[in-house]
Amino acid sequence: MTRTRSPRFHATTGTPASENHDTMRPPSLSGRRLILIDIENISGGAIRTLAEARWAQRMLNSALKLGHYEQVIVGASRAGAVNTGPVWPAARLVVGSGVDGADQALLDVLHNENIVDRFEEVVLVSGDGIFADTVAALGGHGVKVTVVAHQRSLAKSLQMAASRTVTFTPSQINIEGAA
Repeated sequence: MTRTRSPRFHATTGTPASENHDTMRPPSLSGRRLILIDIENISGGAIRTLAEARWAQRMLNSALKLGHYEQVIVGASRAGAVNTGPVWPAARLVVGSGVDGADQALLDVLHNENIVDRFEEVVLVSGDGIFADTVAALGGHGVKVTVVAHQRSLAKSLQMAASRTVTFTPSQINIEGAA
């Protein structure tokens, strides 16, 4: 079986990183889904308690029907990682600091881990517009990108860049203490 490769791309511009590449995606990607979660975007701020982390996990499990075979990466702030890690033990936790720390940690994954060659679909759980260019670039390379966010915090640029969006309604709020 011949494996073909899709182009690597500079995720912020969507331009090919190398002109020496095949243009077809490998058939072995069928069904591979990467879940990237900006946990603070779902909870409304840093995860301060285990209850907040559990609430976010239940919301996402319900919305995404997460399977044991999927790769899940959760982005969190340093403060939020303390309570997020124990609740998501099977997920890879990426940690950032500062105002957009979790976003930057997830963008680092998208930019540097050859997502185009490894996954058929990316599910991004965030409404932040900072992801719009990267989502558009992935889509341009044949990766289906689903964005999951609260209706009130979904950036229009991200919604337009995504293949599909799923939104939480205002009635799906955290009644367990998350911001």
